[in-house]
Amino acid sequence: MNEQKKRMKGQKNLTSKKKDDFEDILEERRQSSDLRYAMKCYTPVVYKELSPCKPSAIKTVVLQSEQVQYVIRQLSRETGESPDIIQEEAAEILDEMGHSMHMGAIRFFAFTLSKIFKCLFRSICVNEDGMQKLQQAIQEHPVVLLPSHRSYIDFLLLSYVLYNYDLALPVIAAGIDFLGMKIVGELLRKSGAFFMRRTFGGNKLYWAVFAEYVKTVLKPFIPLPGLLNIVMDPFLKREVFDIYLVPISISYERVLEESLYARELLGVPKPKESTSGLLKARKILSEDFGSVHVYFGQPLSLRTLASGRINRCPFNLVPRHIPQKPSEEVQEFVSDIAYKMELLQIENMVLSPWILVAAVLLQNLPAIDLELLVEKTSQIVFSLDNLCATKAVRSGLALHSNIVSLVNGQVVLNDKEMGPGAPEELVFKQALAILLCGSYRNQLLNVFVRPALVALALQMTHSSRKEEIYSHFAFWRDVFSDEFIFFPGIPLKDFEEGCFLLTKCDAVQVTPQQVFVTEKGSAVISFLTAMFRPFVEGYQLVCRYLSKETNEPFTEKQFIFGVRNFTSQLLETGNTECYEVLSSDMQKNALATLVRLGIVSRTKMNDRFTYSVNKETLSKIAGMFESRIPVRKPVAARL
Repeated sequence: MNEQKKRMKGQKNLTSKKKDDFEDILEERRQSSDLRYAMKCYTPVVYKELSPCKPSAIKTVVLQSEQVQYVIRQLSRETGESPDIIQEEAAEILDEMGHSMHMGAIRFFAFTLSKIFKCLFRSICVNEDGMQKLQQAIQEHPVVLLPSHRSYIDFLLLSYVLYNYDLALPVIAAGIDFLGMKIVGELLRKSGAFFMRRTFGGNKLYWAVFAEYVKTVLKPFIPLPGLLNIVMDPFLKREVFDIYLVPISISYERVLEESLYARELLGVPKPKESTSGLLKARKILSEDFGSVHVYFGQPLSLRTLASGRINRCPFNLVPRHIPQKPSEEVQEFVSDIAYKMELLQIENMVLSPWILVAAVLLQNLPAIDLELLVEKTSQIVFSLDNLCATKAVRSGLALHSNIVSLVNGQVVLNDKEMGPGAPEELVFKQALAILLCGSYRNQLLNVFVRPALVALALQMTHSSRKEEIYSHFAFWRDVFSDEFIFFPGIPLKDFEEGCFLLTKCDAVQVTPQQVFVTEKGSAVISFLTAMFRPFVEGYQLVCRYLSKETNEPFTEKQFIFGVRNFTSQLLETGNTECYEVLSSDMQKNALATLVRLGIVSRTKMNDRFTYSVNKETLSKIAGMFESRIPVRKPVAARL
């Protein structure tokens, strides 16, 4: 009874918080028993229509569903295999895939994660207003949680937060790799994770079992990227009245796997997930990873989003159990929702001062005086006085001492590993440090991508004619649409938003026909343009490589290897300073852009894609990349 009163009191306090107030949920954990916390009375609020269902019952429901039985009969006719054998195969898929909820495992994680998170993080801050809305939404309709993804611990962190607020733990779609982790894999399964194969495109039985499983467990649910169409299927087929989509922004002051990600981008194979690897990684418990902010966005009704967009009547003309390929209308709707969710995630990110420091530092390599760095950071965030800026910069440098060092009053990229070595080794180490810094700067660029593109267009046109500036803006928006999130089909709206934001900070003046850079706005324009420079230069280098080095069709793997070798040689000889083009992400995105623009053609042969370059078209687009490149200037700006 006392526990229930305590929980009700907590829920009452939750409703009294102001909008966007954050609560540090680790604060109480540092003052009370973790064991008592793990063993607390846990009676989560659940969807009103949800009936408790054991894992064995879920398996039976899925296997006996009309959709799975239809596919089994269809495959039996196609292959001549006995339906019973195919049914057994479906059962094996479910045994591999299925999740379960065991309170023992949940309490074990609640206790263990409390210990781990208190070691790793200074605070875990959650917006109380968002939790209140989620609490209400969970009771009314099935809820799909859509978190941003920056770390492997995202889903553990979300489960921990929901347990803290006495909300139902989510069912989480996890990669099959985690199942290979002895003991840990089964603990994850017993805490709500179910496991899916990385690829199963042509496997009809796997698709059918997976889709039916998702429908059956649909409650608080976290899908992997690309599964929104399956999540929406029950609504489109009128199996549920509505589904709530909840965008969640997880902002890490320092990402646990930052070095691992950067090395992977440079071609170092990712270590296989294993329990032994997890145990070896326990040394990170002595490191400081700063604070985490978890922002739960407004729950969005899928029914409201689909109103006027989707005609669900055609779904009534075909029995629900017969698999249907989504129409173009549905595919476009699902794509638009995915973009909307990603944009909301970006909008609600919490940016730390270090992100500004990283952006300024990358524009002032190889070193910058600490006092100048503080000055530039305070000028970007005009609300900071010099004392606050000094404290924020020093705090960021201390937290990220693995990336940067303070040497004789100058801030430099970490020189601990920059000793003597072969040229290619020095290039790798420098690229690693720059990619680490760049991963934080890109968070800022994601937020300011529209005004930054306007700034890029202004500097590359050297014109004030609005029509000409917009033309360049639309071109670069299209070019970088694989690097950044833009809602499809609204370049003019994005341009106007970028102009509006620049006008708000007095960087430009806009008339019906022209866009003028103000006297104090030149610093802002230069700063924003300089953030884009690595992408412009990187795409230029990719074009140069394709123009000079490729005459025969090639695979993506050959392309990445070729670009990396080509650029490394230029870096070793000092003919370029663009280390970021060594990132496999930039290389893949550039290739996808060139395919989309018709410069490179893609052909499928023997279950793999090969690429060919149209040299004539390439020379034209390369000219656009090369024209009026913004000059790199270390500048201060005010946003």
